[in-house]
Amino acid sequence: MSIRIIITGGTFDKHYDEIRGSLTFKDSHLPEILKFVRISVPIELELNQLIDSLDMHTANRLRILESCRRAPEERIVITHGTDTMVESAAVLGEAQLPKTIVLTGAMVPYIFNNSDAVFNLGCAVTAVQVLPRGVYVAMNGRVFDWDKVHKNKERGTFEAKDDAPGRVKETEEGREGELHA
Repeated sequence: MSIRIIITGGTFDKHYDEIRGSLTFKDSHLPEILKFVRISVPIELELNQLIDSLDMHTANRLRILESCRRAPEERIVITHGTDTMVESAAVLGEAQLPKTIVLTGAMVPYIFNNSDAVFNLGCAVTAVQVLPRGVYVAMNGRVFDWDKVHKNKERGTFEAKDDAPGRVKETEEGREGELHA
């Protein structure tokens, strides 16, 4: 089983420009990360674009969709900016491709200490191997269906749409308990 990783940019791949004092794009960190973690699953990397997700428009999302369609692999991970990851996941989910697609990203660039990039990528690579066909978002140690997730910008985390603070969550076993902010 081979996995395709489609690179689209986002905070995951930002570099610090010492001259300008800002975060920019240069190259993807994925080759370095994959070497560092000694991943043993065959991986095909595809550089689709290097863009901040706030600058992503319909044409950019359709470009990602086309890459997924053309990919010979049935299992795809997409690195993506977190601000509009859910919107891109919706485009892919609505296309109903016969593949397993997992989007992931980072709140802190890979190049900085305490980045969540490697953790989120590891979760996504594992998730794409065990999940059934469909589109998912893997962030913060959780995996969400594409249409049941949102980014909580106050907490800087991704949550299920029904994870409203203070609500009691119903499960098959009964009431799970109160969720707190």
